[in-house]
Amino acid sequence: MSDTTMVDTIICAASEAWRDDGEVLATGIGVVQRLAASLAKLTCNPDLLMTDSEAWLVSEPVPIGPRGDYRIRRETHMGFARIFDNVWSGKRHAMVGPTQVDRYGQANISMIGTDHRKPKVQMLGVRGFPGNSINHANSFFVPNHSTKVFVAGEVDMVGSAGYNPARLARGWRLEDVDIRLIVTNLCVMDFGGPGRQVRVRTVHPGVTVAQVQEATGFPLHVPGDVTTTAAPTAAQLALLARLDPHGQRATVLGA
Repeated sequence: MSDTTMVDTIICAASEAWRDDGEVLATGIGVVQRLAASLAKLTCNPDLLMTDSEAWLVSEPVPIGPRGDYRIRRETHMGFARIFDNVWSGKRHAMVGPTQVDRYGQANISMIGTDHRKPKVQMLGVRGFPGNSINHANSFFVPNHSTKVFVAGEVDMVGSAGYNPARLARGWRLEDVDIRLIVTNLCVMDFGGPGRQVRVRTVHPGVTVAQVQEATGFPLHVPGDVTTTAAPTAAQLALLARLDPHGQRATVLGA
């Protein structure tokens, strides 16, 4: 399967994260994530709210890359104050790209290394991960499924809350954490296993469950009905061509 075909399969699978959300703000941080949110609005959940990634709520998803003659269909101003209202009220579902994820769904985009004073690699810092993870639903996209990302122990820097009872803030319950899907270049997973164990839902064409487990640093729950991730439909491919007219998604898996 070519990178373009695989990434289209991944985007379509990731778009399902928003299917049952109703009217919430869909945020996709990254090319795949943004295209997945856009595809969801045009297919399975037209009630989704989306911005132009600047300061406006839009009537339809804005294509990525140079826009040419395309004119954004703006509805109303959507500045930071209104974004935060959505975050704090739980009316948002973001799909993000963590550098590390552990068995609890705790995510790290901050640093690599156990010595926080002298990290091996300094990255973004926790950014909005803490507040997002305790206020609204989140999903993950990982372009390179490996044990470097899905680590054996805890992530090196816990930047977002997961299903770890030892780290829950006072007054919080595991039910207050809402991590929906983990979509990677190998499979689709969630936290639907026993005791919120990470569960394999589907494997992408040409991938085996054994390959997924080998690339993961912790045990996965594998139900008996793991299927192959659905191929994109002709209608979905036509929408992706419209949303990504310059083919930027083709480079994601090779990055």
